[in-house]
Amino acid sequence: MQRLFMTLARMMAVLGGAVLTLVIFVTCFSVAGRMLNGFLHGGVAQGLFPELADRLIAAGVGPLLGDFELVEAGVAFAIFAFLPLCQITGGHASVDIFTTKLPDAVNRGIQLVIDVVFAAVLILIAWQLYQGMLEKLRYNETTFMLQFPVWWAYAASLVAAVVAALVGVFVALARLGEVVTGRVILQGNEGADA
Repeated sequence: MQRLFMTLARMMAVLGGAVLTLVIFVTCFSVAGRMLNGFLHGGVAQGLFPELADRLIAAGVGPLLGDFELVEAGVAFAIFAFLPLCQITGGHASVDIFTTKLPDAVNRGIQLVIDVVFAAVLILIAWQLYQGMLEKLRYNETTFMLQFPVWWAYAASLVAAVVAALVGVFVALARLGEVVTGRVILQGNEGADA
């Protein structure tokens, strides 16, 4: 069962990475276009090659229209897409100054409580995203510049949030199994120390 959820979490992380890479390209393209547009409007370009500068400006050389809308939607999706892998591998930052001296059984109990609360929060987030998506769909809300429906971004984030919630529930159930049986169920779950 862990293999299935690990594969699902990795697939979401790869998809989130691909979207984040596209967001980076959009940002770089837009910044380069903005800089080039500023240069073309500047005194050097207008003095040395005004006709070419004016043609390039007229052709639309400049920042990408609605770049911030694409970045906003893409980053929101990427964050939710990375959550499942972070949860199943225990990659969240942890400060365990006080718990290192506690017995393993107590630490397993503490981790169980943390993972149950985290699973509940992930379910709540997914539910709220679903409610928000329905509201954006009902009112036909669109973005300002690109005029694409806002619910599209909500739907993409919702898919990733539902996967995160499913993985969170699996991790919580696995932790419960660890507490009840006293054996390790989630392999390779070291966490990220801070």
